Amino acid sequence: MERKIEEFYHKWKNDVIRKPLILYGPKQVGKTFSVLEFGKKEYKNLVYFNTENNSNILELFQKERSIEKIILKLSLFSGETILKEDTLVVLDNVLENDIIKGLKIFGSDHSKYHFIAIISKKEKLSEFKGEELQFKSMSGMDFEEYLWAREERSLSELIKESFSKRKTCAFHKVALDLFQEYLVTGGFPEVVLASLDGKSDYELDAIKQKILDIYKKEVALNHNLIDISRGLEVLDSLPNQLRKENKKFQYGLIGTGKRAKEYESTIQYLVNNQLVYRSYKISNLKSPLSGCREVDSFKLYACDDGLLYSMLHLNRKQFLTDETIREILYENHIAKVLAEAGYSLYYYQSEGKAEVHFVVQNRMGYIIPIELTIKSNSKAKSLSVLMKKFTVTQAYRITENNFSTKKDVRYIPIYATFCLNENRM
Repeated sequence: MERKIEEFYHKWKNDVIRKPLILYGPKQVGKTFSVLEFGKKEYKNLVYFNTENNSNILELFQKERSIEKIILKLSLFSGETILKEDTLVVLDNVLENDIIKGLKIFGSDHSKYHFIAIISKKEKLSEFKGEELQFKSMSGMDFEEYLWAREERSLSELIKESFSKRKTCAFHKVALDLFQEYLVTGGFPEVVLASLDGKSDYELDAIKQKILDIYKKEVALNHNLIDISRGLEVLDSLPNQLRKENKKFQYGLIGTGKRAKEYESTIQYLVNNQLVYRSYKISNLKSPLSGCREVDSFKLYACDDGLLYSMLHLNRKQFLTDETIREILYENHIAKVLAEAGYSLYYYQSEGKAEVHFVVQNRMGYIIPIELTIKSNSKAKSLSVLMKKFTVTQAYRITENNFSTKKDVRYIPIYATFCLNENRM
């Protein structure tokens, strides 16, 4: 399956000041597969090491500081010749700081050796910093990549054209139906492949449960034993948190007597490792938005739409007929897309309870409110209230309807949310 990150890999390979690449992102999103496919297609040799519990690799990078000797020993370990400019060396499941420290020597002297190290714990990046390294994040398949997998590239191009030219999409109903299929599936490549192979919803749920178990094992890697159980409690509470009309995270849903200070480090751990996404409440729109956030009032979203679908124990009939259920999944999808595009998430709520689901600030400093409305709730006025109160030059309503513009507000169909990235907003 084609992934957007492949374009980045090509640019990295041909960069005259190329440095060892640290690829990070949650487990099961396709990091290793995408790197290996790139290596097979673009290099004469591909050398792969799983560094987890690999004492030979760890000791080599701990003790050796000679590029030539490291390359020689890696060649011996792998039984493959490592060629300058024509071999890709992949170090997977990197957890040890010493391995990254050793890699830095390949980035400090314009080395002609090509290294990609893959990690799953984003919080490790604070230990891996260095100008000798290059960093790139990867997440699950977005809706555009899903369309590519279904051989619907022309439809994805039509959606982008409709967005950029502000015109209706001729295949709106087709795009909406495919998007709803995507929400059931989610963005994990293994689940997408199973769906394309015609697997039943029960079989898809089994795969998603396996992935959820893997994520829960990631929580178990937390060094604080008390926070392990708390992390699992937070993940398990997500469906009930998002089913509420007021989706503000409530500790009482975890259990009687639970307090914020007991869970803050746990929640931060989950956010740091992209296991959940957090959106803070703001009641004022002033740059920077980070100065307006209310740290004790926030929402948490699941890291994958398909995972949330299964955690909510839904069936197709519920999903297609219950607007409230669809709104939960739509809101989660928007949060995921915006967070993975690099935006900090906020939601606006006034004293009068007017709420706009998302407010983001782009690199130019513009503050952009984004409201989600379902058909029967199309008269929602929270966005209008916000725009009257504050000076806003861009605003979006995301709906199940086609593209349109009304009173300075752009209406975007939910399937086009992937267009709301830094290059287009």
